[in-house]
Amino acid sequence: MSTLFSPSVLAGLIGSGIQSSRTPSMHEHEGDAQGIRYLYRLIDLDALGLEASALPELLTAAERMGFTGLNVTFPCKQAIIPLLDELSEEALGIGAVNTVVFKAGKRIGHNTDCLGFAEGFRQGLPDVSRERVVQMGAGGAGAAVAHALLREEVAELTVFDVDKDKAHALVDNLKAIFGLDRACVGTDLTAAMQATQGLVNTTPVGMAKLPGMPLPAELLRPEVWVAEIIYFPLETELLKHAREIGCQTLDGSRMAVFQAVKAFELFTGQHADSQRMQAHFASLGD
Repeated sequence: MSTLFSPSVLAGLIGSGIQSSRTPSMHEHEGDAQGIRYLYRLIDLDALGLEASALPELLTAAERMGFTGLNVTFPCKQAIIPLLDELSEEALGIGAVNTVVFKAGKRIGHNTDCLGFAEGFRQGLPDVSRERVVQMGAGGAGAAVAHALLREEVAELTVFDVDKDKAHALVDNLKAIFGLDRACVGTDLTAAMQATQGLVNTTPVGMAKLPGMPLPAELLRPEVWVAEIIYFPLETELLKHAREIGCQTLDGSRMAVFQAVKAFELFTGQHADSQRMQAHFASLGD
């Protein structure tokens, strides 16, 4: 890889309500296994009483303290972009960043969410129908997942978001890259769910700090596969209900692991053992 090996790494995660994150343990455990002195710290906006508007100060502080890089999660994946010097091709195309590497005086933004979801989707739901899929959410994670779904040959993706402007912006981006007939903004959730083969939730609804479901439970059918990107809790209310009625499901654990695998490689310049990281993630419990 192009990044140089470093015998020590200081990394962190910026986001809201992240105290239950398994990311620090995954990174540090893999670092230990490779003989790297690896420290990974949480920078929880909620715990610090801060908003995403504090990102400029937090990035500057991380640079001054010698951080190798940062992971970025809700609600900062798009807000952080104007503060960066460069974007990888992946991050530029998606319009969202979840990994920042500090290198040679520059802040370089990457997106490992897209790869992470795609790999988890291939492993966890390998044979499901991909003709029509409904996606809830058009934020930073939603953008990465939408790109992954279309790359994984979903024929038609319908995007819903409470922020219509955000949904239209994502769909315009998808149309520009994948063609005019591959994505649309949803207007009738009931009709869309009656026609769909799959549902993906990329909203924060279902997280420990935002319990609930992103859509009415009665819209689910046993024939619809359901995927989540949330992993704390690992079984959200959406997944619990979906499993109870017989849906095929995919929890957020695989995406969490595979995005961390790529981020680890960006921070260290070393290949990560994905099977070892998956096993460690599973050992951490619910």
